[in-house]
Amino acid sequence: MTQALVIGGGPAGLMAAEVMAQDGLSVIVAEAMPTVGRKLLMAGKSGLNLTKEEPRESFLAAFHPLPAPLHRALEDFDSAAVQRWAEGLGQPVFTGSTGRVFPKAMKASPLLRAWLARLRDGGVEIRTRWRWTGWEAGRFSFITPDGPAVLTPQVCVMALGGASWSRLGSDGAWRGLFDANGLASAPFAPANAGLRVAWTEHMRKHFGTPLKNIALRAGPLRSRGEIVLSERGLEGGGIYAVFRAVREGHPLVVDTLPDLSADEVRARLERPRGKSSLANHLRKRLTLTPAAIALAREFGTLPSAPDTLAQHLKALTIRHDGPRPMDEAISTAGGLAFAGVDDTLMLKGRPGCFVAGEMLDWEAPTGGYLLTACLATGRHAGKNAARFAKGGGK
Repeated sequence: MTQALVIGGGPAGLMAAEVMAQDGLSVIVAEAMPTVGRKLLMAGKSGLNLTKEEPRESFLAAFHPLPAPLHRALEDFDSAAVQRWAEGLGQPVFTGSTGRVFPKAMKASPLLRAWLARLRDGGVEIRTRWRWTGWEAGRFSFITPDGPAVLTPQVCVMALGGASWSRLGSDGAWRGLFDANGLASAPFAPANAGLRVAWTEHMRKHFGTPLKNIALRAGPLRSRGEIVLSERGLEGGGIYAVFRAVREGHPLVVDTLPDLSADEVRARLERPRGKSSLANHLRKRLTLTPAAIALAREFGTLPSAPDTLAQHLKALTIRHDGPRPMDEAISTAGGLAFAGVDDTLMLKGRPGCFVAGEMLDWEAPTGGYLLTACLATGRHAGKNAARFAKGGGK
């Protein structure tokens, strides 16, 4: 009998496998895709953001919701622990100006290769193209390249992922199997996704242009970050930080001049304009970029009165057509509710079966929070699963 089974070969599953193997368990990782860590590799293409270095209170405040098991997992495996873990794999890290932490190699592939080598050295067996198909009389059923198979482990950690980037393995199909077994989950919704905007033609020349040094707000959420004007709408970390409130229906408002008060903007606009066009006046007096001016024109005629114009530039309401499709989102909200697990991340009603990662109903903006939480919950579930197995199921 297999002592420990992990279903899902993403960061949460691999971390669970690692800690259980370190605790002396024989571990099998079953992954539905041809290789493990596919979404991790995709995330690392533009620079693998491992975690974020900031005060613990503000780090934890980025998560919604933050129930006790997630809070405990993040406290036990925080940003400093993530950095030590990466460096233990021979991947030195550095902290950028915004507090984001990256491996010096930037890409995910060197880290993943080193991690898989350490797992193999620890006796972890990885079986790819093994798709979980449900529970069968307490056993775990799979479709494999060699046909149907069943495993009967002492403990299992399920790290089945969310429902974005299905081509990389996160298709959310597990929800149907959970629902069929009375394990209710919340519907998935996009998180950290772009917004669809039906631009007018004059915006075309600005596609691909980033807007920097702006502030965004939606409902109770605020952010200072970059957004990008794309042919399909708006994207970028500034949007992602307030995305949850936008998804819930709050208006998205952009402050194009967050370092100036409305009175300061008005005072600068009241200076003589001479023969300059309004666009040139805005560039000279306020150092607004052509893209920022175009965005201001897109969502309302630019008023001529300095006071009204200042208010417009400080509170630009963005008209949009909602989020990009969920499969294009960086992550998802929804999934298995924390009410369905205990403090150890064990499924209520299924002793010995633990869950971790994005399949749980939590969300956070990009910036190192997502990967940290996947690693932390994987470690939390794995350590508790090992304790459960060694305690004879207690």
